[in-house]
Amino acid sequence: MSKKEEAPQRVLLGRPSNHLQIGVVGLPNVGKSTLFNVLTKLSVPAENYPFCTIEPNMSRVAVPDERFDWLVNHFKPKSEVAAQLQVTDIAGLIRGAHKGEGLGNAFLSHIRATDGIFQVVRIFEDSDVTHVDGSIDPIRDLETIQEELMLKDISAVSAEVVKLEKVIHREKHRKAELEAYKKAEEILTVQKKPVRFGDWKAGEVEYLNELQLLTAKPSVFLINMSEEDYIKKKNKWLSKIKQWVDEHSKEQPEVIIPFCCSLEAKLLEMGPAEATEYLKAKGCTSVINKIIKTGYHAIGLVHFFTSGTDEVKCWTIRKYTKAPQAAGAIHSDMMHGFICAEVMKYTDYKELGSEAACRSNGKHSQKGKEYIVEDGDILFFKFNAAGLKKK
Repeated sequence: MSKKEEAPQRVLLGRPSNHLQIGVVGLPNVGKSTLFNVLTKLSVPAENYPFCTIEPNMSRVAVPDERFDWLVNHFKPKSEVAAQLQVTDIAGLIRGAHKGEGLGNAFLSHIRATDGIFQVVRIFEDSDVTHVDGSIDPIRDLETIQEELMLKDISAVSAEVVKLEKVIHREKHRKAELEAYKKAEEILTVQKKPVRFGDWKAGEVEYLNELQLLTAKPSVFLINMSEEDYIKKKNKWLSKIKQWVDEHSKEQPEVIIPFCCSLEAKLLEMGPAEATEYLKAKGCTSVINKIIKTGYHAIGLVHFFTSGTDEVKCWTIRKYTKAPQAAGAIHSDMMHGFICAEVMKYTDYKELGSEAACRSNGKHSQKGKEYIVEDGDILFFKFNAAGLKKK
C-alpha cells in the first residue's frame, strides 16, 4: 500500500453512516424555525411563542456545489441528483431542559437523534419578538445551551459507569467499555469540556456512539443579526461570541457564520433578479449556501461523482471512507465484489475536458481497497458480479 493510500489515523465520533442529519438548535425566539423555512422552502410554525415547535420538522435541502453544476452543464444528462443535507428543526431549549423543564426531555431526545448542530444565537433587538430570558445576551445563551447539553451527557455517562461498576467483577470483558465511559465522565466533569474535544481511540468511539452523546456532535454557530447590523458587518456582540467559541473549541476550532435570518427570508420571496439587485444595492450577500455546505462538512460528509450523459449524481459518504465502502453507497454488491476504483480528480477533468484526455495526460488512475475517497472525486467502480451470484 502506498503512502498516499494509507488511511489517516483520525477517529470520527458519531454514527458510521452516510445518512446523517443536522439539527437547528437554540433558545426560543432566536430565529430557528425561520431559518428552517429558508433552508428548506417549507412552511413550518414560526410564531413568537416559546414552544410552538413541539415535534421536530425534518426536510432535505440540496447541497450547493459548483463542481456538480459544471458537470451537469458539461454532460447535459437525462437525470441529475445533487447531494442533500437532512435538516431537523428542534423546538427551543430553556434553562433546566436536562431536568425536563419546558418539554426538555423531548427536545433533548430530538437533538440526540441528530448528528450535528446548527446552533442559532440571537443578537438582534426586537421588542415584538420576546427573548425567553428577557434581554439579549448571546454569551449567556451560549452558556445555557452548553450547560444543558453537558448536564444531560453527564447524567447519561454516570448512569452507565454506575451500572457497569456493579457487574464488572463478573463481566471483566467489559473493562474497556467502563474505561471509555469513565474517560468521558472525566472530560465532562473535571475538564468541563464537550465530549467531542476528547482524544478518542476507535474502540472507545464504538462505546460512546451507543449513547449518542449530545456534546459529541459538532456545532456550527449561526449568529442571527438585524439587517442593518448585517449590512454594516458590525455588532457589539460579534467579537465576544468569537472569543467564547474560540476558547471553548481550542482542540477543534468550530465555525461561526454571522447572518440575517429576516433578510434571507425576504430574499426567498423575491425572484432571482430582484434578489440579486437588492443585495447589490445593500452591498451584502446571502450566506445560505455557505451555511448548508458548512453544516454538511461539519458532520463529516463528503461526496464523489458518477457522471455521464445518462446521469450526473453526487454520492454522499463519510469523510475517510475507503473505496469499497464508497462503492457500497451505490450498491452493496459493488462493495462485496469490489475490484478497483477508476479515479479522476474533478479539477483535472474540468481542465482537460474529457476522460480520454485525462487518460492520455496521466490523470486517470486505478485505486485499490485502501484508497481513501476524496471529496469531489469522479469515480467508476469495477466489481465482480459473477462471483457474487455463485454464493
